Amino acid sequence: MELRKPEWLKINLPGGTQCQTVKSVLNLHHLHTVCDEARCPNKEECWSRKTATFMILGDTCTRNCAFCAVKHGSPLSPDPSEARGLAEAVALLELDYVVITCVTRDDLPDGGATHWAACIREVRRHNPHCRIEVLISDLQGNTDDLDRILDATPDVLGHNLETVPRLYPSARPQADYQRSLAILKHASLQNIITKSGIMAGLGERFEEVTKLMHDARENGVSIFTIGQYLQPGRRHLPVDTYIHPDTFLRYKELGLQLGFAHVESGPLVRSSYHAKEAFEHIIQKEIQ
Repeated sequence: MELRKPEWLKINLPGGTQCQTVKSVLNLHHLHTVCDEARCPNKEECWSRKTATFMILGDTCTRNCAFCAVKHGSPLSPDPSEARGLAEAVALLELDYVVITCVTRDDLPDGGATHWAACIREVRRHNPHCRIEVLISDLQGNTDDLDRILDATPDVLGHNLETVPRLYPSARPQADYQRSLAILKHASLQNIITKSGIMAGLGERFEEVTKLMHDARENGVSIFTIGQYLQPGRRHLPVDTYIHPDTFLRYKELGLQLGFAHVESGPLVRSSYHAKEAFEHIIQKEIQ
């Protein structure tokens, strides 16, 4: 039987002209966002503030994670004009902080790293004062490909662990927990701010989340996010539990005790939610 959504998951929909501005810019440059593709519950709020998480390398993923709304199959070749369109969209929206993510491209020899680097460099060339956060795939664990992305100097590099290792076979069977930790550790050793996050409500236990958070810190993660999993469609994994806001508060407190520089924890939190604020919080702490 499908669980009934609790009151704390009700979403305000601001809408308005700013949302239309974002939609128009995306359509003009034929760009995708994870806001749309992953059916993010915060889309209207973020778009009303003229922010969006851009998704590069197309809209078709080569993997088939059981929690994800992004379509899967055989994707097209990367669009060579995408980097320029992305840079122009950032300029038109007058963004000073942008988050860029991608579909997983196991079909490409470098996992899309060369395209990633081109997008980062083009955004920075046209928007020199804009901070750039990237949310990458695991690149099948290839650190040479990861270095291609890091050489383009993003300000934050994120890679999500998504859920506890016990649930990987059912939630993300083509991924590997240790491989993801290795990607995060390699990036953190390059003196870059690293970020990761998970979904709650898939059947994980509190102590499993605690262990995962320990693992993330031990592998250099600075920013950690945790939000409620919401089933995007009938063919996806069902929600096991709706996590109470008090439990999310406990996760936040635990994360800060473990030494994360910033923790976003709440029912509607997603990996790019308040990304700019998290980055600025870390920079301010470093200044102090």
